[in-house]
Amino acid sequence: MTLEATSPGANYGSSASGSSFYAAMRILPRDQREAMFQIYSFCRQVDDIADSHGPREERLAALQEWRDDIDALYQGHPPARLKDYVASVKTFGLKREDFLAIVDGMEMDVPQDIRAPDMATLDLYCDRVASAVGRLSVRVFGLPEEDGILLAHHLGRALQLTNILRDIDEDAGLGRLYLPREGLLHAGITSNDPNRVAAERALPKVCLPLAQRAKVHFEKSDEIMNRNRRRAVRAPRIMSKYYHAILDLLIARGFNAPRQPVRVSKLTRIGILLRYAFI
Repeated sequence: MTLEATSPGANYGSSASGSSFYAAMRILPRDQREAMFQIYSFCRQVDDIADSHGPREERLAALQEWRDDIDALYQGHPPARLKDYVASVKTFGLKREDFLAIVDGMEMDVPQDIRAPDMATLDLYCDRVASAVGRLSVRVFGLPEEDGILLAHHLGRALQLTNILRDIDEDAGLGRLYLPREGLLHAGITSNDPNRVAAERALPKVCLPLAQRAKVHFEKSDEIMNRNRRRAVRAPRIMSKYYHAILDLLIARGFNAPRQPVRVSKLTRIGILLRYAFI
């Protein structure tokens, strides 16, 4: 489950979508809330590096500095920017490899912009920028180990695929194309130029199967959350319902150009909070 992941990368600084994350996290007890905002801050900072307009070599070096700082944190010598993380890492058993996976995911866009990755690469990308965030998060929420990892796997992918489908035009403007190569070829689209692909009349043939894949991940996520303590899954449930609503709006709107942005109504957002926050 991403922390407001929006392509490109995960765009954790997106104020437009930040409300659902803040709404979901504000219901948590203080120590959990602080840990989640630390995870969010980490994701935002490395995402800002990946999405900056600086030279690629400088961005790669800056991401490596974050890897070095994570290593130092887990070796007992936290740098200044990670000193507040010590208590959360200890209290919730946050894993070094999940922090590093997030950095690796952000870095996938740096050597060159992602354009029509094969499905295996797309799944790896989703795992790193979304499910790795989920693996940190479920430890904070207090889910059992096995179900927590499963929930992170499915909900992270559901959210990130929804982001990709929502942000086709925004990503194209940045020279990026996250739609899978196999889907494009199946629809008869041979170009990997983001703007050309975004204008293709056959684009729904690519997007609808991806939307169905996201729906399956949402369904698997629901199965996992339904068998766990309701209070432990309040925050991921809110995120899931919010993003599922976005996906439903995208499908109803369709994927032919021109595509109008979709937005979950205030009434729907309030309804989600009332149903799942106060339990």
